[in-house]
Amino acid sequence: MKDATVPDVPAARRRGLVRTALLCAALSCAGVPPIVSPQAAAFDPADPAKPAPPVPEPDGYRMDEFRKPTPATLKGAHVINNDEALQLWTAKTAVFIDVYPYAPKPANLPAGTLWREPVHHTIEDAVWLANTGYGVMSPETEAYFKSHLETLSGGHKDKPLVFFCLRNCWMSWNAAKRALGYGYTYVSWYRDGSDGWQEIGGFLDEVRPLP
Repeated sequence: MKDATVPDVPAARRRGLVRTALLCAALSCAGVPPIVSPQAAAFDPADPAKPAPPVPEPDGYRMDEFRKPTPATLKGAHVINNDEALQLWTAKTAVFIDVYPYAPKPANLPAGTLWREPVHHTIEDAVWLANTGYGVMSPETEAYFKSHLETLSGGHKDKPLVFFCLRNCWMSWNAAKRALGYGYTYVSWYRDGSDGWQEIGGFLDEVRPLP
């Protein structure tokens, strides 16, 4: 189901998206590795006119405060911007993987409490591997992540994989880094995620996590 919250895209923008898609197909962009994007603009809250210092890559995984400014780089991965994500999505050769966390029903709810399953929207045709972007994962969650990556890639370590979440979300950075550690060689990190996707007029689907 398409996300009704996505604003109408101006006609000029729609024509631009169509031209981009046609150009992508004409150039067979699926075979061209995405270019590492420059760092998005960041500013010091204390002085908006002064750019904030770049966020360094940690040696390991990010362990807490996952909704904070992220690095502009991920060693070993392609860091892609909105246009590059659109090219890969249009080519239909990459698997888009959302790692946004999923909140299960609390076990200690008072009797009679009405629980509504949280609704999650993600990039059209993407899959949702929930809770796979934490710095530490349980053996069960890691087995879930590995198993689905193997299935989604068809067992090919060079299958293009695009990991994303939201803008300023370390979970997608962690997941992409972990996939590199598993030996996947064509890993892309979509830094702006579904936030950036909506900004270029992309649709979102309502999804459930893969079981």
